[in-house]
Amino acid sequence: MSKGVALITGAGQGIGRSISLRLAADGFDIGLSDIPTNKSNLEGVAREITRTYTGRRACVLLADVTVEGDVCKIVDDVVAELGGLDVMVANAGIIAVAPLVETTLADWEKIFAVNVTGVFLSYKYAAQKMIALNETHKRGRRIIGASSLVGKRGEQYLSAYAASKFAVRGITQSAAIELGRHGITVNAYAPGPIMTAMVDGLNEASMKLTGSSDPRGYNENSKKNTCVGYLGVPDDIAGLVSYIASSESHFITGQSVSTTLRARARRPTTLQVTIDGGMRFD
Repeated sequence: MSKGVALITGAGQGIGRSISLRLAADGFDIGLSDIPTNKSNLEGVAREITRTYTGRRACVLLADVTVEGDVCKIVDDVVAELGGLDVMVANAGIIAVAPLVETTLADWEKIFAVNVTGVFLSYKYAAQKMIALNETHKRGRRIIGASSLVGKRGEQYLSAYAASKFAVRGITQSAAIELGRHGITVNAYAPGPIMTAMVDGLNEASMKLTGSSDPRGYNENSKKNTCVGYLGVPDDIAGLVSYIASSESHFITGQSVSTTLRARARRPTTLQVTIDGGMRFD
């Protein structure tokens, strides 16, 4: 039996791919969305899901999350192909690394188009569909977005990216207030550096900006700020999303959950999350 249907944007690689596979393992049928150039990656993820998890279904939905019509269509299409929409994961995102004084308006607008407008459109059209579906299928639903630890505290050379991730937290909190009455919770994951192609890009940019010759310089500096002495991997975020998407998380909403530790915390593990039905937000 299926637990329901989950739609993940940016599902062709990295964190989005891991989330898709984990939710399939949890029992969800999966709508996989990404830009057309990642079609082959999406098809690979779809094959892995259907071959690995007996009875699970997956469909490929090509879209640019900055285009309103594309987002509206993938929401309609996932319902038509898989029979519903229970979890929306607005994971698609990009990064640009530059000092504030060298950040171009074009880079700023591109980052906001994907990281903020893309999340807004995903939340909006998923919420519309979930509200409509709740008229006949009374069950809790989940909307989940991609923020970042730098969406809680800015970092040098990441002004545009940090601003976009702060914005995701604001959208998430407002949406949680509005949608709770419909049985929909809205949360975001806000990790520190995770071992993906995006962090590889941060290492390259760090070398150029700091004059370092160490190709892993950004990673090494980040490790120093963790208690455990290593960086996370996409499966770590997928595990968190698995819980947020579950029925057990029904009393958590409006939160942006940080999943990377700081050395000064002096604790081996910690999750910054408030379980209060949305009384306070982080």
